[in-house]
Amino acid sequence: MKTVRAEKTDGDPTLKTLSLIVLGGLLLALYLIGQGQKPPEFPSFIALALGQAALYFVAVWLILHGRSGRSTLIIIMLFAALFRLVVLFSPPQFSSDVYRYIWDGRVQAAGINPYRYIPSDSALAFLRDQRIYLNINRRETAHTIYPPVAQAIYFAVTRVSESVTWMKTAMVGFEALTIWALMGLLARMGLPQERVLVLAWHPLFIWEFAGNGHVDAAAIAFIALACVARYRRWETVAGVALGCATLVKLFPVILFPALYQRWGWKMPVAFAATIGLAYLPYLSVDSGVVGFLPGYADEEGLVSGTRFFIFNAVQRMIPGWHVSTMGFVAFAFAVVFALAMWSVWARDRSPHDFILRGLLLASGSMILLSPHYPWYFAWLVPLLCIVPFVPLLYLTAASFVLYGTWMGETPELMFSLNLFLYVPFAAVCVMDVWNRCYAKWVGNQRQGAACSLSTRRDPLK
Repeated sequence: MKTVRAEKTDGDPTLKTLSLIVLGGLLLALYLIGQGQKPPEFPSFIALALGQAALYFVAVWLILHGRSGRSTLIIIMLFAALFRLVVLFSPPQFSSDVYRYIWDGRVQAAGINPYRYIPSDSALAFLRDQRIYLNINRRETAHTIYPPVAQAIYFAVTRVSESVTWMKTAMVGFEALTIWALMGLLARMGLPQERVLVLAWHPLFIWEFAGNGHVDAAAIAFIALACVARYRRWETVAGVALGCATLVKLFPVILFPALYQRWGWKMPVAFAATIGLAYLPYLSVDSGVVGFLPGYADEEGLVSGTRFFIFNAVQRMIPGWHVSTMGFVAFAFAVVFALAMWSVWARDRSPHDFILRGLLLASGSMILLSPHYPWYFAWLVPLLCIVPFVPLLYLTAASFVLYGTWMGETPELMFSLNLFLYVPFAAVCVMDVWNRCYAKWVGNQRQGAACSLSTRRDPLK
């Protein structure tokens, strides 16, 4: 996987700083325009978000090329804070998940297991209100889906305030923890701390965490802490941090093979102990601790196969070709398992090799799964601060197009949106491989020419 390398020998740092100020001002203006929009305005919001993605790419390019001035990092942090403040106090725009977070915290504060009842159950009638309860999605059909560490976060946050703004503020706090951890990791790896812009200015983070308050921000913070612990060889801390990340949103478990150090036992034991201990307070409902997960898998097309873009693309391109959903799931599992085994047995040739392996595992699983929601791609971004792979930066930034499902989530529409997302991604990957092969060929040619010239000058060599 080829990454964009920072060139530290050219460019005017003052010009770079001024350019970042201009780009930051333009992005800030777009956040001011976009905040407060509602679902009927989603086409204009998608266009605005994609415009922000274009400006963001220019900012990332500036950070990865040329020299940075002393004030560059200050400018990055200042605008990162302003972006979040603009959207923090607005109501959630395109997701109502934050209301379920507050509800789960309220239910726990009443001494009730949050996995026991659906919100509309009469046993919880005394907790209902107009502000939170009426905004909960699937309140009449679904138990909570969120794992125990997420539930602990909801409880802790709502004990301060049961407000949407406060829950979103907590998620911004987790973002701050992520940025702090990444800056420390970048410094220890000898990489410019300014690379934190890759995450701090990413429009997906501002809209989904400061704007919609998604709990994925907490999972990403624990992922960043796990990466720091892995780099410093704190195996127990890495296991606990990855366990906490997995118990906020389940997908970070895929990073286990990348963070595991071969023949080590502390990390897997700490990971398993974290999982087991976290579930203990909620086992009074037995198998009910999985919550709405089975129903969610069916609702999101994981059972029918309509969720999987590659699966549907092959079926559409090859008339008469048919493979069952379970067949594709088995194929996807085999691919991820192969990547996991390679990750476990691969040796570190550089300090960030485990990050590269984690990025391959995470991105591979996301591409095979092809999520329907933009914020599901956000957990790739902290890894991209270390290994800034352009096609994946495109994938995360262009994921806003998935909000087009507000037009009605039909298989045809979903396939069209995924085409916009994954075809350019594949094209950029092909270009990247071609450029790498060409660069290697040119290097070999130059080396051969140099050896030939040296031989002609000194025949005794």
